Amino acid sequence: MDLTLMEGNEAIGWGAVAAGCNFFAGYPITPATTIYNTMLKLLPPKGGVCMQGEDEIASIGFCLGASMAGMKAMTATSGPGISLYSEQISFAIGSEIPIVIVDVQRLGPSTGSATKGADGDIQFLQWGNSGGLPVIVLAPTDVKDCYELTVKAFNLAEQYRCPVFVAANKEISMTRETLCLDELSLPPVVQRRRAEPDQDFLPFKTGEGETVPAFLPIGGQTLVRQTSSTHGVNGYITTDPEEIAMMQGRLKEKIEGAVADFTYYDEIRTTEAENLIVTYGITARAARVAVERLKAKGKPASLLVLKTLWPVPEALIRKAVAPYKRVVVAEMNLGQYVREIQRLLPEKEIAFAGGMNGELIKPAQIMEGVANG
Repeated sequence: MDLTLMEGNEAIGWGAVAAGCNFFAGYPITPATTIYNTMLKLLPPKGGVCMQGEDEIASIGFCLGASMAGMKAMTATSGPGISLYSEQISFAIGSEIPIVIVDVQRLGPSTGSATKGADGDIQFLQWGNSGGLPVIVLAPTDVKDCYELTVKAFNLAEQYRCPVFVAANKEISMTRETLCLDELSLPPVVQRRRAEPDQDFLPFKTGEGETVPAFLPIGGQTLVRQTSSTHGVNGYITTDPEEIAMMQGRLKEKIEGAVADFTYYDEIRTTEAENLIVTYGITARAARVAVERLKAKGKPASLLVLKTLWPVPEALIRKAVAPYKRVVVAEMNLGQYVREIQRLLPEKEIAFAGGMNGELIKPAQIMEGVANG
C-alpha cells in the first residue's frame, strides 16, 4: 500500500501533473503558495514550465498564452488574486481557452485574514466575469479530493474548452493527511479535440450536434485567430445579432447542458430522517460528524455533499431532497449557496447553519440547525 503524508496544496499539484499539466504560473499569496512550490519541484524535471509572474494579472495571462499554444495550464491564488484575474477569466470563457484556476479561499473581504479560512468566494467564482456566462466550479473536501478533483478539472477544461475552478480553502489546502495513492480513483486523461490540420480551419466552428469547437494551437502551420472581442466562427469581430446570439447560446449550453456528466457528490441516506443536510468543502467533514451524533441521539439526518457547485446540479439536488421535509444548508460563509437551494426548492423549509468568523463550522452548529426545525 502506497501511503504518503501530503497537504491539500501538494495533492493539487500532484493531481495536475497526473492530468498532464505542463505549465504553471502564479504569484505568491497565502494560503496558495505551496501549490507554486510543488509545481516548481514537479514540472521542470518533466520538461514543463513553472514561473512566477510579476503579479496575478501577468500570471494568468501567461497561462492563457500557454494554453492557446496547446499546453495544459494551471494557476493558483486566493480571493484577492481572483479579483485581479476577473478580466482574463472572461477572456478564457469568451475565447474558449482551457485553464484550471485554483482558489485557495481565505477570509475576506479584500486582504482579509491570510491565515483564516472561509468559503466566501463561492458566488464570486460563478459571477466574477463579464457577461454572466456559466463556469465549472469543483469543491474538494479533503486531500484525496484535492488530487482527484484536480485531475477531473483538467479533463473538463480540455473537453469543454473553458476555465475550471477548484474551490479549495485554507483549512483543506494547508492540512496534512495520509493519502493512499493506491486508492485514488482517477479517470483517463482527456486531451482537447484537435482539428484536422489539412482542412480549412474556422477556430470557433462546431459540427452538427457539437457544442465545443476543435482546437489548433497558435503559432503552428495553420493560421489561428484569437480575440477577446465578440466574434463569429471565423474569429473575426462581429456585430451581427444572429451570429452573436448563436455564439453566446452555445457558450451557455456547452456547460449547462452537460452538467449531468460532471455532477460529483457524496451522499449518506439515513432511514427515518426528516432533515437533509446539504454542504460542501471543509464543512462536509463537520457535517459527517454531526450526522453520526444525531443518529446516536435518535434524531437521524441525511447528508448530501456537493463537489460540483457550478453549474448548479439541479437534477441531483431535487432528487436528493425529495424524501425530506426540511433542508439544512451548512457553509463557511454568511449564506451564499443556500440561496441556490432556496431558489430551487421554494416549497421546502430551508434552514441555514453557517458563519464566517475565521473558525471552522462545528458539528454542534449543524446539529443545532437540525434541532431547531
